[in-house]
Amino acid sequence: MHTVYLILGSNLGNSEQQLADAIRMIESRVGDIIDESAIYETVAWGVNNQPNYLNQAVKVHTVLTPEETLKEVLEIEKILGRQRKVKWEARLIDIDILFYDAIILDTPNLKIPHPLLHLRRFVLGPLVEIASGLIHPAYGMGIADLYEKLDDNLSVKRFER
Repeated sequence: MHTVYLILGSNLGNSEQQLADAIRMIESRVGDIIDESAIYETVAWGVNNQPNYLNQAVKVHTVLTPEETLKEVLEIEKILGRQRKVKWEARLIDIDILFYDAIILDTPNLKIPHPLLHLRRFVLGPLVEIASGLIHPAYGMGIADLYEKLDDNLSVKRFER
């Protein structure tokens, strides 16, 4: 059994429902969800003039390989209506693989750990809630330590229904 951490995001449509649907599909297609963070409302990263995102981190136990996991999360995005046109565009759903066990993988289609996770408050905020002691295999630092050292000042707050 492998442990995978994913970050989910949505800023179009009913984002709260999109996250719930994604979690349900991850459970059926990827593996057992062991833990999930609260939902966080975050300002769009890297672009302006977009609605705020809802983001959530999940911890999953899976028998899938990293490549199979990527294939499944991309299929979930497609089923939930994601269309890829422009980088960092507003989206119905986004699912990124953050960590897969403690491996470091760098292929043209998949990079694990996610190469920008240590720079993004909207990723580390939810992740620190469910994996504060997890060690980043490339940096040798815990998630809580990476969160404390962030320079990213974008707003990330717990989502209030």
